[in-house]
Parts: sequence; C-alpha cells; structure tokens
Amino acid sequence: MRELDAILAEYEHLKKAETGGVLVTVVHVQGSSYRKAGARMLVDEFGSITGAISGGCLEGDALRKALHAMHQQKNKLVSYDTSDEDDAVIGAQLGCNGIIQVLFEPLDYEDECNPCELLKNVISQKNSVAIVVQFNLNKLKSQKGTKFVISENSEVTGEIPKKALFDHILGKAQLSLKKEQNDFAEYLIGGETQHIFIQNYQPPVKLIIVGAGNDARILVQQADLLGWDTIVTDGRPTHANKSRFTTSCQVIVSKPESTLENIEIDHRSCFVLMSHNYHYDLAVLKLLVAREEIPYIGILGPKKKYGRMLDDLAIEGFKLNPKVLNKIYAPVGLEIGAETPAEISLSILAEIQSVLTGTSARSLREKSSPIHDKKHGHLEQVQI
Repeated sequence: MRELDAILAEYEHLKKAETGGVLVTVVHVQGSSYRKAGARMLVDEFGSITGAISGGCLEGDALRKALHAMHQQKNKLVSYDTSDEDDAVIGAQLGCNGIIQVLFEPLDYEDECNPCELLKNVISQKNSVAIVVQFNLNKLKSQKGTKFVISENSEVTGEIPKKALFDHILGKAQLSLKKEQNDFAEYLIGGETQHIFIQNYQPPVKLIIVGAGNDARILVQQADLLGWDTIVTDGRPTHANKSRFTTSCQVIVSKPESTLENIEIDHRSCFVLMSHNYHYDLAVLKLLVAREEIPYIGILGPKKKYGRMLDDLAIEGFKLNPKVLNKIYAPVGLEIGAETPAEISLSILAEIQSVLTGTSARSLREKSSPIHDKKHGHLEQVQI
C-alpha cells in the first residue's frame, strides 16, 4: 500500500470515530532533506502517526506542533533548519543541511473539500493530478493550505482562488503535469505575497506479469510493498488463481493473443514476460510492440532467447524501430548478482523504477550532485 493510501485509510477511520486529525505536509525544501516536498503524515488527537515527513528526526516535534494546531484549529507553517547543529529541538548534527517548510492543517470533517477529501479525489483518478497547496513563508500571514486539485483535462476540484491568481496557477499546473515534475512559485499580489506548491501526483505503477509461476508470486509480493497495482495473466487456471496470489493483484486466465483484452494500458503500464513458455511470451510480445504508450517490456531469460524472438518477429514481418527496441529489457533486471527468485524480483523492480524515473541506477556514492534534484525547488517570483 502506498503511503498516501495508508494516510487516507486512517483518515476514514478517524472521521468515522470523530477523532481529531491534522494533515502534515512538506511544502518546500531548500538544501538537503530525507523527504522531498509532498511528503505527508496524518496525526490524530491521541498522538498516533500515519506516514512520515522525514527519516524520524522531525516527527517528534511535528507531533507536538500538530496537536497545537489542532487545539487552535488553525493552519500553521513551521520551518525546520537541519543545518543548525545547535538546534536542540530536532537534534544536533543531523547532517541534512536543509531548511524544510512544513504545513499543518487541522481537518474539518464537515468540510467536503478538506485536504484529505481532496486527496481522496486525487487517488481515485487514473491519470496524473496537480495538487495545489497555498502557504506563506511569513508565518504571521494566513496559511491557506491544500485548497484545490487540477486534473489532466484541467478539471478543478476544491476552492478556486481569485481569477488572476488562478489563471497563473492553472498554467503552471498544466506545465507541471506535462513535465511530470513538481513546481513552486512566489506570487506578489497587490503588495501581498503568496507561495504556491504544485505537486505532480502520478498514479501507481501498473505491473503486468505474464506468467503465474512461483517466481511471479514473489514478484507480486514485492511490488505490493511498493504500492504498485499488479496484474497476473496466464493461460493455466491451475496457476493463475486467487488461491496462489493472495494479495490485491488482479488475476486473469487468458490465451496469449487475448492478453490485452481485459487490461487497460497507460504510460505507467510495465510488462514482465516470465511464463517460462517461449511461444506464450513471443505471442504476447507481438501485442506489446504495437503499443507505443508502454514504457517498459522486460523478458525473463538469456540473451539467446531474446535474439531468437527478434529473429522470429522479423520472419513474421515485424519491423521494430529503435524506439520500440529501447524499451525492451532482455534479459530483464539490473545486474546485482541476483540468483534466487526474491533477488531476481528485486533486480526487476529496481530496473523498472530506474526506467520510469529516468535515472541511471548507479551507486549514489558515484553521484557528484545532490541525491534529490534541486533545480525544480526554486520559488519563481511572479507579479500579478
């Protein structure tokens, strides 16, 4: 289960029990931090926490700040400077060297557009959504908070600000969705300052596993830990059944040529062919190479098998251009010395993550720049 799903599941529990809660969100980071902007946690009136905004160094003080915001029923912005080694509040010598802006929003269960209700709308959608959070670095000013969300077709849910500001935000949100990255801005409106965080929310990765062997069961279990949506398809009902796949994954019994008939494909649909049946995998591959939106096709087995597949495709008249060939990963997985099914699953999932995020998958110690990309964290100034 993804972190946001867990937060919203706990929100539903608190709402039903009429237990007070506060949504805590990282809205901006300057420098380094364990979590980026968009990290969230939910705090209830008894001090229980769901989710995280750091690696543990901020949660203790954030809990106290959340309870204080709940008591006042007022949004609050708190700055944490982890570069200050003399800061006794969050602990000395953390080594993060960042300034983290954290927004606290007490939840009004009577408000149909409170932050968690808006986030429920977000996770219910199959496409990307821009989550707009309004805050102010001047702590004395009003902290508006999570007010509205914008879908890919520019449909808006929530409380829309004044037209001049909204038009600018809408343009930035559309660009954020197109580039698949977060955005920030500082607006100057009639002498007043308003800061905006636009979070680009991506739906879960959809992992389609062709083959229902024992190794597929392990791959499903590990993908489930990542919060990915998983589908297993196989032609054998003795293998493709819910008694063998007990997680939330979808199980489909299908002939190879009918594999895609009951699967909705999008730009986050990744396939792994691991049926251990050459002709079954080849029949499915014929379907996949025609779908441009698929970003990743992994094929289990040696290079010799993949070479044979390409030869057979060529004989049948399939002409694969470089764009198609570049998204086929055969043999599947990163080179990490994997031997066991669990290790092989790890290498596959890590490779998919690397492909979807456009990263190199090399060791972080070889990275000369900061771990997290900082070029999209700048508060661009806009005067209206």
